[in-house]
Amino acid sequence: MAKYKKRPDGRYGARVNLGNKQYKYVCANSPKELDEKITQLKLRLGKGLDVAAERDTFGEWADLWLEQKKLSVSAGTYGSYVGHYKKLEELRNIPITKIRLNDFQSIVFKLGSGENPLSKKTLTGLKQSMIQIMQLAIDNRVIDYNCANAIIIPNTAKPSEKRRALTAEEQRWVRETPHRAQTAAMIMMYAGLRRGELLPLTWSDIDFERKTISVNKAVAYVKGKPVVKNCGKTEAALRTVYVPDILIDYLKSVKRTSLLVCPSARGTIITDTGWKRLWESYLKELNFRYGDFGNYVNLKVMSKFQPGGLPMVIPNITAHWLRHTFITNMFFAGISLMTAKEQAGHSDIKTTSEIYTHLSEEYKERDMNNLNNFFKEQIS
Repeated sequence: MAKYKKRPDGRYGARVNLGNKQYKYVCANSPKELDEKITQLKLRLGKGLDVAAERDTFGEWADLWLEQKKLSVSAGTYGSYVGHYKKLEELRNIPITKIRLNDFQSIVFKLGSGENPLSKKTLTGLKQSMIQIMQLAIDNRVIDYNCANAIIIPNTAKPSEKRRALTAEEQRWVRETPHRAQTAAMIMMYAGLRRGELLPLTWSDIDFERKTISVNKAVAYVKGKPVVKNCGKTEAALRTVYVPDILIDYLKSVKRTSLLVCPSARGTIITDTGWKRLWESYLKELNFRYGDFGNYVNLKVMSKFQPGGLPMVIPNITAHWLRHTFITNMFFAGISLMTAKEQAGHSDIKTTSEIYTHLSEEYKERDMNNLNNFFKEQIS
């Protein structure tokens, strides 16, 4: 008697008991193939996996992941996640149990090559999204292995923009240049606040006696307009930052025109466009005061109001650079790793540790170069 019954369509089928009065019908083109499918099904059952969900698509789990993220991250971060998902559109209808490393890897290689490759930072963010989607399915016992962990970022990807600390000279520019953006720059450089934490900051959040700033809210931009949340980027972002005297003394001298420390001209929270214009104006002022225009012999009039504008010869200082300067200064001051993590509001000490390790290696190499130069001078 045949082990399996042949169906009218020529294939072979069998019913497998899943337990709890649940059954799954399996079919294949031959008895041997059917045996293999049943074996694999029983292996999945033995691992405690939900075999009833094996046909769930990658898109269904990605949708669920996005739904959860929308409730736990800022609007900007959520927008980045949506952008990542759009790049994975071709995987949407594939059962998540059928997803393999090569499915992800081929997308990453394609996006990281060609005439206009994405940056390593962008591709790393995309990889993290893939990992999280697969991990959600693992946590729900649909799959048991996260192949996305093994994704390789290609060397052909565009190098990520290097985030650096301001030099001592550039820090002096911030301290000594009056401008409507100076207060924002001083707070980011000496307290390490993110832009989203800075803009809703009120004077009542600053304790001048204890020399602290309470970071208890953040602003996100939805269609360019600010939306304030009474929380930080993460739970760790809710913190009390102890700030140096140089910042406290500066803030005491600032004329208050609003409850906000860094308001718009109307006393409200600055819009996304307003911030970009303000920062552009600030960089132009720094460029005019401190830029070296010696190579531009055709400049007849040195004025910041010159038609066409002055060429930008100073670095494109960003809010991230100022925050990185704060963390770098803590490193040089010998602040412990744990204290630096709390001051910066990092959710994972690994983030702080990576910055400290990078700085240690960078300046160790610089110090050894100085030693080599010293020996060369002695010999010559």
